[in-house]
Amino acid sequence: MNKLLTVAIPCYNSQEYMRHAIDSLLPGRDRIEIIVVNDGSTDDTSAIGEEYANLYPDTVRVINKENGGHGDAVMTGLAEASGLYFRVLDSDDWVDEEALLKLLDVLDTMSTSDSPVDLVITNYVYEKVYEGKSCTINYRKTLPTDRVFGWDEVGKFGTGSYILMHAATYRTDLIRNCGMVLPKHTFYVDNIYVSYPMIDVETMYYLDVDLYRYFIGRPDQSVNEAVMMSRIDQQLKVNRYMLYDMDINRIANDKKRDYLQYYVEIITAATVALYLRIGTTEAEETAEAFLDEIKIHNPVMYERIISRPFYRHPIRPLRALSHHISYPLYRVSYIALRKHFGFN
Repeated sequence: MNKLLTVAIPCYNSQEYMRHAIDSLLPGRDRIEIIVVNDGSTDDTSAIGEEYANLYPDTVRVINKENGGHGDAVMTGLAEASGLYFRVLDSDDWVDEEALLKLLDVLDTMSTSDSPVDLVITNYVYEKVYEGKSCTINYRKTLPTDRVFGWDEVGKFGTGSYILMHAATYRTDLIRNCGMVLPKHTFYVDNIYVSYPMIDVETMYYLDVDLYRYFIGRPDQSVNEAVMMSRIDQQLKVNRYMLYDMDINRIANDKKRDYLQYYVEIITAATVALYLRIGTTEAEETAEAFLDEIKIHNPVMYERIISRPFYRHPIRPLRALSHHISYPLYRVSYIALRKHFGFN
């Protein structure tokens, strides 16, 4: 089943959402391999996946495995992928049909090239559930459009417009061979997924279409603020991986290195902000210890963080005031960090 694109759909108890995700991909089924990775679900996830596999045997495959978490499901899909390119679609998200077909046309062109690009970037849209609004993240001011380019042509990324998993379609051989390992039973590994392979990316193509769609604001989502605070240990685990296991400082290209350092800085700011948002003495001490740890193990990133003036980076003054700050100010600090870096 050699196709242009393999789309892995990690599923855990996804019976309520997964049909929409799969259906959104079927318009491109002649050129897409869909791998439904059932990550130890206890509902009808596997049965629904098999239903689609029976209907579309040349397109849909189902892999049933023991529960290992989102990252482990992604790694399973990647190991089984046969497409020239690879991307992930979460089971409660979907893609736009017109944009998908345009992406497949670009990948078709890449398939006849002697040097298919390493990464194809598309826009993503998030729908705010309770506000009835949507927000599109595009890269028109940052990336050349509709042609191959390298890092030297990349402009400055605006606040909140960095490349997330939703925007990335990687060449399968690159992401499979880059050495990335997504830890099991860990949330927020999409930050590793979108940054670790980027170290090896040299050529890119930006297709200005709104491909990936997802909701934000449901109380059960992993990116919900209360849920993130309850899983702060997993955010910290991912953050440490990015700080210490991704050797960003060795990257020769200045723009690539600066972008990845900035991305890790954003994740670090989010981690510290969440600890500040918790607002307890224990959380404050953990944030303090984390910054001291970075100073020892990644001094380049530490200097990058603390050297920014207040109007660009609130961590330094917040740290200096950490023993005097009140709970309402923790909330203000969190909002300031979130607004500045554009994380949800």
